[in-house]
Amino acid sequence: MRYRRFGKTNLHLSVFSLGTMRYLASEETACQTVQEAVSQGINHLETAAGYGCSEEYLGAAISAGLSVDRSRFHVTTKISPTEDAAAMERCIDASLKRLNLDYIDCLAIHGLNTWEHLAIVRSPTGCMESVRKALADRRIRHVGFSTHGPLDLILAAINTDLFEFVNLHYYYFFQRNAPAIELAKHKDMGVFIISPADKGGQLYTPPETLAQLCSPFSPLELNYRFLLSDTRIGTLSVGAANPTELEQPLKYCDRDFPLTNAEIAAFDRLESAIAASLKTDKCSQCYACLPCPENINIPEVLRLRNLAVGCDMTDFGKYRYAMFENAGHWFPGSKGNRCTDCGECLPRCPEELDIPTLLKDTHQRLGGKAGRRLWD
Repeated sequence: MRYRRFGKTNLHLSVFSLGTMRYLASEETACQTVQEAVSQGINHLETAAGYGCSEEYLGAAISAGLSVDRSRFHVTTKISPTEDAAAMERCIDASLKRLNLDYIDCLAIHGLNTWEHLAIVRSPTGCMESVRKALADRRIRHVGFSTHGPLDLILAAINTDLFEFVNLHYYYFFQRNAPAIELAKHKDMGVFIISPADKGGQLYTPPETLAQLCSPFSPLELNYRFLLSDTRIGTLSVGAANPTELEQPLKYCDRDFPLTNAEIAAFDRLESAIAASLKTDKCSQCYACLPCPENINIPEVLRLRNLAVGCDMTDFGKYRYAMFENAGHWFPGSKGNRCTDCGECLPRCPEELDIPTLLKDTHQRLGGKAGRRLWD
């Protein structure tokens, strides 16, 4: 296992962190998974007040005794922003009680996804008042934020200088947040990558086409190497629901060196194949098409189409597309069939894509039953 300094927190975290959102089966399984993770060198355990019984299960695992001293493992929990400082105070104490801890190493403001959320944390009398109090009395040691929000919001949140770390989405197949990674590095903030295997493309069960395009590497391996070779990134989440699910990702826990020539060549072949499949219909993800009058998240819809057409990631596309209109600010925007052919996006597209046609095509390819977040 490799360890990296987590920005200005000065914590040294394992490059893989155990994320516990999927601890929904039983307390026994959760305890077994935590014990195995720690025995394999993982020293960062991440949960949230909103993840069902996750905090209680993690607290039970900690109480059962881990193989390392408390000072040698670190716990992050997340609490949603609130305008009520007293409510945040109660939430912090409740999380400490559920986790059976005297202090929390890292508290993240959970889901700083909208400009309203940012206004709340910037308010001198909102939730950050209680966070500052908890920092002062050492109930929490470091504060950051997690986000599923747009890039401009993430950059604004980083620039508040209120936070020591950020949890965000960034993968080989989604590099939109690269400027946020760079700004966080400039600010000496820790960078925690959310769900690189699942949200990064369901890469633990890749389609055969994608597997062939990535050969001789697996898609999961290439994505992990893309992230681990980036020294700006501190740690990656592994959302194992049982000890067995730790085996595959931890094969790469010491592979944090620069990309090899063979890996770079594999990425080049993958990009060439995607471009050849999409031809003149490839969306470059410039975001110039926004805003859409019908609130369609055009770049994300077309990114999913890029992946479905370019490397047969249709199942992943359906999984994510189903979240539109069903996950609120966690995955905002309307589906492609909401397009009214108004044409406002057309002159803004540098590729001159027929965006209305592509939106409707995406809906036909990926539309299906509504989806929901795992912890809803």
